[in-house]
Parts: sequence; structure tokens; C-alpha cells
Amino acid sequence: MTDTRTAIVTGAARGIGAGTAQRLAADGMKVAVLDLDEGSCAGTVDAITEAGGTALAVGADVSDPASVDAAVERVVAELGAPTVLVNNAGIIRDNLLFKMTVDDWDSVMAVHLRGAFNTTKAVQQHMTEAKWGRIVNLSSISALGNRGQANYSAAKAGLQGFTKTLAIELGKYGVTANAIAPGFIQTDMTAATAERMKIPFDDFIKWNAEQIPVARVGQPEDIAHTVSFLVSEGAGFVSGQVIYVAGGPKA
Repeated sequence: MTDTRTAIVTGAARGIGAGTAQRLAADGMKVAVLDLDEGSCAGTVDAITEAGGTALAVGADVSDPASVDAAVERVVAELGAPTVLVNNAGIIRDNLLFKMTVDDWDSVMAVHLRGAFNTTKAVQQHMTEAKWGRIVNLSSISALGNRGQANYSAAKAGLQGFTKTLAIELGKYGVTANAIAPGFIQTDMTAATAERMKIPFDDFIKWNAEQIPVARVGQPEDIAHTVSFLVSEGAGFVSGQVIYVAGGPKA
């Protein structure tokens, strides 16, 4: 790698996004830490810079094309043209179908699906011009179906189809696109799920660990390692794949 790559990680203020941003910075990339609130990105940026890396906090609403375009222009100006994109931004609005509102449905689709579409569309030109690019979309084992998550499951399954189409369209430009489908990862989001279910988080972790063949729940670093491989030079022949990082077989 002759020039330092610039990566954008969405939803990078905490959890999987933060872990991924820190890993890519450790791999030698300049990283745009993007989240809805720029101020919330400070912790991730500080962790990267204190470790000797280069990072930029960027506030953007991924569901808004104008906001995304402005964010990408800023990344180009301050860090360089991005050729690595990790679409991680996501929200949950869990409920059983008969209780789920249209707003619950639309909000989840807007962030996960329209968000990934907006960011990918804004960044792909930089990748095709460079004749090199890496796109990683965060799906979930919920894509296989999960009670109380009709919206989230549909969005995460949609991201898998989106990923495969990107791989077909962009492959001739040296751009790969892959999806990672995490299993249970210990984050603020899974803590919120435990709270919704009125289960102490420690008990929720223990119960989930008992269902997982490797007998533990995942950490953000587990996903970050997989992202690191998929965006590497050596992964250039891996494209259009969905990798279930869940401590055991899922798909």
C-alpha cells in the first residue's frame, strides 16, 4: 500500500463502529469517525489519536443525502479521498408486529438501508477513480429472523442483497463489497435490548453465551478483526459474501 488509505466508519461513536474505527487506524488508515452527533465521536477520535493514529470526527445524518454528501466532501478535504467504507450506523425500534408503528418501521429502514445507500453512493466515485475500494456493510444474524424485530430483520436482510449487487456492479473497478452478520455482541444496543426485555444485562449475556458454541458472547473487537481482513489488500478476491461472525454456524 503506497498511499495511506482513508476510511469512513459510520455509527462510530461507540460499540462495533468505535472498535472498527480504532482497528482500521491501528492498521495505518486515516479514519473519519462519523455519527449523528459530532460531539459523541470525541471518545473514539481521542482513543485513535492517543494511540498515534489519525482520525476526524464528522457529524452526519446518514438518512439524509445532503448531510452525507457534505460529510464526504469534508472527509476528502481534511483526510483525503475515502476508498474504505464501513456502513455500521444503525438503530433499533423493537416491537412485536402488531405493536410496531409505521414510524418504528420507517426509522429503522431510513438509517440502515437508505443510510447505507446514501453513503455508498457518495463514496463510490472515489473508489472507482482510484480503481480500488472496500465496502463492508453490517448485517446481523437477525436477517435470518428474530422475534420483535420485523423492521430490523428486514433491513439487515436488505443489506445483504444490497451488498451482493454492489459486488456485481463495482467489481470491475477493483472495488469489493461484503457484509458481516454479527451474532450477540456486548454493546450499548444489546444492553438496550436487555432493558426492554426487563432482564439484567449480566443475566442476558450469560444466557446468550450458553446458546453460543464458543461459549461466550462477542465483543466489538471480534467484528473489527473481520472488517480489518475484508478491507485489506489480501481480501481482493473476496466479494459479495455474507460472513456470520457469531461464535458458531448460523446461515
